[in-house]
Amino acid sequence: MRTFGLIGYPLSHSFSQGYFSDKFKKESIEARYLNFPIASINDFRGLLDQHPYLAGLNVTIPYKEQVIPFLDELDDEAAQIGAVNVIKIAWKNKKPILKGYNSDVDGFLNSLKPLLQPWHGKALILGSGGASKAVAHGLLKAGILYRYVSRNPQTTAQVSYDALTPEIISEYKLIINTSPVGMYPHVEECPPLSYDAISKKHLIFDLIYNPDRTLLMKKAAENGAVVKNGLEMLHLQAEKAWTIWNE
Repeated sequence: MRTFGLIGYPLSHSFSQGYFSDKFKKESIEARYLNFPIASINDFRGLLDQHPYLAGLNVTIPYKEQVIPFLDELDDEAAQIGAVNVIKIAWKNKKPILKGYNSDVDGFLNSLKPLLQPWHGKALILGSGGASKAVAHGLLKAGILYRYVSRNPQTTAQVSYDALTPEIISEYKLIINTSPVGMYPHVEECPPLSYDAISKKHLIFDLIYNPDRTLLMKKAAENGAVVKNGLEMLHLQAEKAWTIWNE
């Protein structure tokens, strides 16, 4: 049986296994989808040795960047982004040949575009992990300027939350949260923003889908902002992953 799976840590609230298991059942696809919670990326090769029938993997936090040195090849877009969330596996002489892709970009853009307005030309990206790189690449493709916001800025292109003034919030009408702040079970947390500066012209896109309405989204919506969570993006990126595995 064709087998697919997800690597990351922890995986207690994984979306992918439920999504693909339902898909396989509804569409009468002879396949299965398993979770592989690995505590270290160094366990990745051992995983392949133990499961020499894998056809493809999804990659989630914290390995979207760390997995790259273990791959044989990168799709051009994944190489540009510097993060991988889909791995296609071909077996040759009982050895795996691994190619990395990024389906987050398509998922993000196709979910975001219907909500964009002419004044959404500048964006703040909250967080600086693997998901943020896909978001940044998507914004570039859409012609939207962006700036990273990080608790510990590493470059001059990033701004700290402490330096994020109400004037900056007012200027950047698109805010995308790629950090895990506010994710279940920490539902009472939210990024430290000047929420009073958020207006009806703001669009807040939170990649979190559990809960379906984060505290960030609630506080922004109270000021009239349009808000959206990451569930549709997850559906879209999952379908893109399925296409990649079956090309």
